[in-house]
Amino acid sequence: MRDLGYTKDLFILPFDHRGSFQAKLFGIKDREPTAEETKTIASYKKIIYDGFKKALADGVPADKAGILVDEQFGTEIAREATKSGISLSMPAEKSGQDEFDFEYGHQFEEHIKTFDPTFVKVLVRYNPEGDEGMNHRSLQRLKRLSEYCHRTHHKFMFELLVPATDDQLKRAGGSVASYDATMRPKLMCQAMEQIQAFGVEPDLWKLEGIESAEDSRAVAVQARKGGRDYVGVIVLGRGENAEKVRTWLTVAAKTPGVVGFAVGRTVFWDALKGHKEGKLSREKAVAQIAEIYRGFCELWLQAKKR
Repeated sequence: MRDLGYTKDLFILPFDHRGSFQAKLFGIKDREPTAEETKTIASYKKIIYDGFKKALADGVPADKAGILVDEQFGTEIAREATKSGISLSMPAEKSGQDEFDFEYGHQFEEHIKTFDPTFVKVLVRYNPEGDEGMNHRSLQRLKRLSEYCHRTHHKFMFELLVPATDDQLKRAGGSVASYDATMRPKLMCQAMEQIQAFGVEPDLWKLEGIESAEDSRAVAVQARKGGRDYVGVIVLGRGENAEKVRTWLTVAAKTPGVVGFAVGRTVFWDALKGHKEGKLSREKAVAQIAEIYRGFCELWLQAKKR
């Protein structure tokens, strides 16, 4: 496990959303977008990327910044980022699935080779008290990808979501907020332990935010258990409001082993929606994205010093 892990600060602007992006911003549901629609969606992703580049120009440290973008709508962006030396992460999962599977099936290796990203990222819904068969099938596929990444020297980023089962939600009083605060942190640790025990070895865990310092430490400790001394954790935004994300980042920045964040929709959604509705010019949408992303980067660096 000598080469396993990632310990540098990492501030990712993720915009690899596919199914949710199509449905919620453009109303494209239960079908593939047309060539023209694909072009339009790609142009909106370019607004996000231009916001990211403006944030770098405005002072976000380039050696800590990175993007996460998909191949379907972001091929040109991914190629430009690689040429510019920007840290590039790309997803390997099929969008919007409860059970993890590869976006490109058995050809996933070819697609990774084509773009050669810094990080290969997966989004996985895994609840240790959930469907055992689904969990096992997901782990089998994930182990194959984990081994491929380490064999080819790609860093492996694992985005773990632990959605509540109906029973867990009932035990939490029917409140997602209560589930998040009282049950999810422990379930996250259990899920991580099961994933590690199966032989799936992330270099970096991308995890939902946690509100208590104690729970945040527990998750970071789990990431590094068993000789995984350099494995890092970054916090995702989950589309929450800016206030909630600031709370999560402030806690995370003070936790040893948590090295950064990946906050997407909280940064770009309102700007893109405003532009689509004609309320914001492209230039203003770019500026708004840059300002919010830069604000989260500054918050992290300040919180870490305290």
